Amino acid sequence: MNPLIKIRRDLHQIPELGFQEIKTQAYLLSYIQSLPQERISIKKWRTGILVKIHGLNPAKTIGYRTDIDGLPINEETGLSFSSSHEAKMHACGHDFHMTIALGVLSHFVRNPINDDLLFVFQPAEEGPGGAEPMLKSEEMKEWMPDMIFALHIAPEYPVGTIALKEGLLFANTSELFIYLKGKGGHAAYPHQTNDMIIASCTLVNQLQTIISRNVNPLDSAVITIGKITGGTVQNIIAEKAKLEGTIRTLSPESMKKVKHRIEAVVKGIEIGFECEAVIDYGSMYHQVYNMESITREFIDFIQEDPDVRVIECEEAMTGEDFGYMLREIPGFMFWLGVDSTFGLHHAKLNPNEAAIDVAVKVMTNYISYKGN
Repeated sequence: MNPLIKIRRDLHQIPELGFQEIKTQAYLLSYIQSLPQERISIKKWRTGILVKIHGLNPAKTIGYRTDIDGLPINEETGLSFSSSHEAKMHACGHDFHMTIALGVLSHFVRNPINDDLLFVFQPAEEGPGGAEPMLKSEEMKEWMPDMIFALHIAPEYPVGTIALKEGLLFANTSELFIYLKGKGGHAAYPHQTNDMIIASCTLVNQLQTIISRNVNPLDSAVITIGKITGGTVQNIIAEKAKLEGTIRTLSPESMKKVKHRIEAVVKGIEIGFECEAVIDYGSMYHQVYNMESITREFIDFIQEDPDVRVIECEEAMTGEDFGYMLREIPGFMFWLGVDSTFGLHHAKLNPNEAAIDVAVKVMTNYISYKGN
């Protein structure tokens, strides 16, 4: 078996949530420490890892980032190497991302280039967000790279495909939690209560008018309520309800406007239903913006590879906290085709493992070009 495929399958079995990646960190460290150590320096940051490979004659530091956490999803792939952690799964491809990073790292340990390399194994991408605090850490400040790259698997593209664009690639995103509290009571006496099931249903409908009536039709924004909880049993009017969702916009300005309108709509619900409401925006991710010049250079470089098909794609409403790193450090992120019938965050996501070697080859070639 290809050693990288074995690593991917090992990691796939031990998904852990953000800042709980204890086994994952231990596995990564064990592998990294098994490599020749002459040019390696290692730092831990919480459950993440920073690995520096010292170059032969460094003029700059080139960064490569991978995320390491999983999702709270029950896996339904039926694979022989399915998750061994109940209700947790690498359903966003972070097992692939880590494996590719280890493949690239291994190459440069044995084949050093002139420049220093920094491999960033970042926790908590799915939440509560690890990129921004890691970026601010003393550990990373000491080894801050001059440029940084990352990838994300794309189930919709075939293996051998790389998709990206200059400028905005992924949207600004924010979690959304709204808590409603009214007055519960007997189902036979609704006039004596303030029903939070009715209030929450009304609120969901009103939130959608923000997109249809307050956002420029030539702009793009999304408000999705993915979960509502409320009530206790069928014959008691609900005193409390909780709405959970997400906001996505293509600009920071639109995010501010959408949140302003959400707050106004929720205030109206408070008045109309004589209830209390609290809004919590949870984790917020900055847009992924690919620096134009270096992205164009990368596109031109990989187009020379006959084994890779390059697609210049449209921006997506996907969120990725790598955007915080790109806000501070020049670089880019790209989509890696993995040809899966099921998409990201699906319990049956099953990426094609042939994509691992494609990505390792592309990134080792490009980093060698940049670093020599």
